[in-house]
Amino acid sequence: MSETLSLSALLAQGENGGLRHVGGPATGWDAVSVEAAEEDLPADGDGRLAILTGTAPATTWQQDAMLRRVRDRGYTGLALPGAAGIDAGSLRLADRIGLCLLDVDRPVQLARACWMLIEARDALTLNQVRKIAQSFEYAADDLGDLLGHLAANLGLGVALIDAAGVLREAGAHLDADLHAAIRFDSWIDGARAGESAAASVRVDSPGRTGLRLVLFGRGLGESQLQSLSVAAEVAMPAVAARILIDEIAAVNDVAASSGLLRDFVDLRGAVDADVERRMAERGWRTGGHHIGFRMVARGRVDPFSLLRSITAGLSAIDAEAHATTAGRGISGWLSFPEAPGPDRVERSVAALRELHLSALRDFAVATGVGSLQGGPEGLAGTLDEAGDAARIAAARSATGWFVRVDSLGLEQLLLAWTGNDTFVPAAQSLLAPLREGGGELLTTLSSYLDHESGIAATAAALGLHRNTVAVRIRRVQELLGIDMSDPEARLALHLACRAVLPG
Repeated sequence: MSETLSLSALLAQGENGGLRHVGGPATGWDAVSVEAAEEDLPADGDGRLAILTGTAPATTWQQDAMLRRVRDRGYTGLALPGAAGIDAGSLRLADRIGLCLLDVDRPVQLARACWMLIEARDALTLNQVRKIAQSFEYAADDLGDLLGHLAANLGLGVALIDAAGVLREAGAHLDADLHAAIRFDSWIDGARAGESAAASVRVDSPGRTGLRLVLFGRGLGESQLQSLSVAAEVAMPAVAARILIDEIAAVNDVAASSGLLRDFVDLRGAVDADVERRMAERGWRTGGHHIGFRMVARGRVDPFSLLRSITAGLSAIDAEAHATTAGRGISGWLSFPEAPGPDRVERSVAALRELHLSALRDFAVATGVGSLQGGPEGLAGTLDEAGDAARIAAARSATGWFVRVDSLGLEQLLLAWTGNDTFVPAAQSLLAPLREGGGELLTTLSSYLDHESGIAATAAALGLHRNTVAVRIRRVQELLGIDMSDPEARLALHLACRAVLPG
């Protein structure tokens, strides 16, 4: 079954003999005449495309005469070598008489392309399948590499998509209008949007759902689109297998990186040559300055899926960014070779907040961000802070499940630090101003909190006058800058007193 051959489809065909449109109207043809010279063409052109293997005449008057004779015989298109060099006046003549003028480097190849597009759909499909098969002859390093081989051999765009957008692409960009025209409820689909067209097939991948492999280009005719549908089906199993291979490799790599980060944090800044070597091999900077962050699950969350979802956003941050799975969430950090200024720090934290908001669309998570710290010990410290802040964030919907250490008071951090080794030093730092005068302020505060903030009960327990206890408690508030009427602050101080005073 034949179809009208459009110029756009012919130009979109990969093996068209190096075809170029140089003048006259863009049109279409039902049939083609191929001859060595003009005089060999049949007398009745009947709207055909004439393909000549001989070159264009050299002089303007000969060019004009040839164009008129070809058009007078009924042809609406003329392709021949050297047409790009035809005089501008002759090109204007082609426009006036309605003759589409094409330059071609290899006329015989053009004739074969026309034959496949008009009469031989099976040959066209076999040709596309052959190109798919040739793509598999090259070893692919990953999915992107495989898509690149397919795009290069087909001379078209190749993309892996889901309903939300383009996941990977090669050869060309799949625009939003064409993506929107693709149906996701069918096995094979042909879609058009403007001059662009796409053939797509559902990708059966055990690790991912809702994926489609898309072959697309501009100006594709119906026969080309149908042949690409078959080609997409042939390519799909290899693409699905590559996705699975890459995901297994990614899971193994994440497991290794997660173990390495755990080993590093356990060192608490101590030097370990093996860990340093492994960090360097992975490209993880321990020198410089760092801001740690931690995302933890508030429900059922697959850490690997969470990590994969934030990878693109993390790479867009203006800093050296790293992340890996850790427990029921992910841990990561931003590194800077030199100490960043306040503005850059604020921009980085704002970018982490945007990353958190993006993750919230699909995952129930809470995010904590540590302070800027320097060196290997600082990296371990800011990661610890980020974990503490994330635990606080998990209970604070009012902050959008996002907490930054620098925005908290020290007493709030103490509430999260009771479960790790940083609690006692933090408690000692908080209560240090109360050590003056032999520590009587600290002793009074501890007894006051033990007796549920009762002045009279504290005075009786310490053998002091009530006014003395009241004066000391006011002094404690002044020195620490803490509101003793805040239950959370009282709890933090109580925990701190228990940590630093002998039992």
